[in-house]
Amino acid sequence: MKKFIFSLLALAITTTVWSQKKEDKDLPLEATRVVTITTDQGTWLSLDVHPEGSSIVFDLLGDLYELPINGGKATRLTEGLAFDSQPKYSPDGNSILFLSDRSGGNNVWIIDRKKEDTIQLTKGNTSKMQSADWSPDGNYVAVSKGTRNFKLHLYHKDGGGGTQLIEKPDNLKVSEPTFSANGRHIWFSQRTGAWQYNARFPQYQLATYDREDGKKQVMTSRYGSAFTPTLSPDGKWLVYGSRYNDQTGLVKRNLVTQEESWLAYPVQHDEQESIAPLGVLPAMSFTPDSNEIVASYGGKIYRIPIAGGEAKNIPFQINEEVALGPQLKFDYPIEDSPTFDINQIRDAQVSPDGTAIVFTALNKLYWMNF
Repeated sequence: MKKFIFSLLALAITTTVWSQKKEDKDLPLEATRVVTITTDQGTWLSLDVHPEGSSIVFDLLGDLYELPINGGKATRLTEGLAFDSQPKYSPDGNSILFLSDRSGGNNVWIIDRKKEDTIQLTKGNTSKMQSADWSPDGNYVAVSKGTRNFKLHLYHKDGGGGTQLIEKPDNLKVSEPTFSANGRHIWFSQRTGAWQYNARFPQYQLATYDREDGKKQVMTSRYGSAFTPTLSPDGKWLVYGSRYNDQTGLVKRNLVTQEESWLAYPVQHDEQESIAPLGVLPAMSFTPDSNEIVASYGGKIYRIPIAGGEAKNIPFQINEEVALGPQLKFDYPIEDSPTFDINQIRDAQVSPDGTAIVFTALNKLYWMNF
């Protein structure tokens, strides 16, 4: 009888723990404060244009927002302590792909707008995700994923373990993947090795991966680097970032004639000297007619005509409450006595005759005799 009672107790405990683990899918940190933001600008806004050209989705302060293509009040799509970024509309416009750490690690998620459901596509909490993009048929997702160096992976929209597409070299870092209009090639930014201080140019070049024969081909050779490839729906245009002197601009390439020219210069400083966790530049997007590219810089969102001409601002307004975690502030008693013990003494040097010592403390130089 005791064994039976013990077995039931053990089963109850196990069931409780299993239920808690199953329900505990969100970040362990709970929101305890909110701050109200009212703004018409934002820093590092990665965006995408709806396939019908009716709206724009973008990220701001770790949340996703949707905006009419002509501007106006932005509608909030996600909220909470999780950091959501890099949104991309599916080809049919019914889903939104994005990156989030809401499961505890950085992963790819999909908002199914018809089912009103949010689905986790990739699994695991150790890898980092830099960006992702839909294939034109909407069946696959290309992901820049890794630990120290990001690698190119391909996932089916229904999940699975995914496949790493480029194995060698080991120190190749792949970021900002984007599919060509016909889906055969995946364009991306690449560099060799991780970031470094005072790095010499070039740092990045554009390359393609051929899904039919598995070959990789470098597509640029710019001294100021080439990054953030953005392709037009009609397959005619490529826009990417590059640096000239100390400024970063956008270059357009006619993929039929291979002619290049500056589209917008300058825009904003790129992230070549850092790990670029959100891309070397914020993600851009063409309008469905391929006549304009929508990009953010200087805190604003602009429509830039491919044929040339002045960029047109797309105004937006946000008035929301943003969740914050507990305030990490602790009160420590500080004595005001005339003498006290120093906790940190630095750069001590003994005098040549060995009778005194000089050292730094409290940002001042002190001399003390033995």
